[in-house]
Amino acid sequence: LTHIAHSYPTMKIGTAVLAVLSAASVYGAEGFGVPRTFGAQRAALTSVAMSTKEKEGTETKDDAKKDKEAPPVNIGWDSHKAVDAVPDSLVREGESGPDGNYPMRAKFEQMCREAQLKITKAIEDIDGKASFREDAWVRDNGGGGMSRVLCDGNVFEKAGVNLSVVYGSMPQEALQAATERGVDRAKGYKPGERVPFFACGLSSVMHPKNPHAPTMHFNYRYFETDGGVWWFGGGTDITPAYVNEEDMKQFHGTYKEVCDKHDPEFYPKFKEWADRYFVIQHRNETRGLGGIFF
Repeated sequence: LTHIAHSYPTMKIGTAVLAVLSAASVYGAEGFGVPRTFGAQRAALTSVAMSTKEKEGTETKDDAKKDKEAPPVNIGWDSHKAVDAVPDSLVREGESGPDGNYPMRAKFEQMCREAQLKITKAIEDIDGKASFREDAWVRDNGGGGMSRVLCDGNVFEKAGVNLSVVYGSMPQEALQAATERGVDRAKGYKPGERVPFFACGLSSVMHPKNPHAPTMHFNYRYFETDGGVWWFGGGTDITPAYVNEEDMKQFHGTYKEVCDKHDPEFYPKFKEWADRYFVIQHRNETRGLGGIFF
């Protein structure tokens, strides 16, 4: 990686970043091991929908307490608070999840944390000047995140790698929009009823200073609904200001190599999916030169 970055400083930094992301996000499967530590006990919170009694105007004290702990309808900039020390896990302790899926929540968060550290360390080594600054936050109903941002470096104008753990609820229409065609992940919910969910993901955008080095983005996530449905999703794309065919071949070739290790049908399917997803509809053009999406 360092050899690539220093040998091709004007062209290859974007694809060097790709190598880091591929290694940390895909090859780093050891990150799926059991989290090393969970730290102090955290109160277990239960996500509940609006009670029938509340709808009828006969809310009890218990109902009021449950409603306070229910997933928020809107998760905005003011729904979290900064903390100096991040808990060992942002996943609520004691939750079983769908069919005992709690271990997967914790494992995926741990893998994302390890990938975040690997990626930011590699980017700092490439840049040679700037360092990442970390901000951490938590939310009252559970979850939180860690943002790591590097600014004004030798190589990167700005680079960010952010981890989020979210408990919330969404309209069924929003859930359907985030779902592959033909799959009903809101099954069992009444019309108009919001769907409580859990999500954990790692996202990144890298902006090199040199215009000949392409900008790239990725996000990978694990998603659950309280209805017992869960899946993995995400993707990546690359956006060059000046197209270099060797860079693009290396970018797509690296992802094809990774996908082929699991299923030779993945890459053509995910590449086509990315071409549909990363498109600017009102301009009728793609955002960049594609990638993968699933």
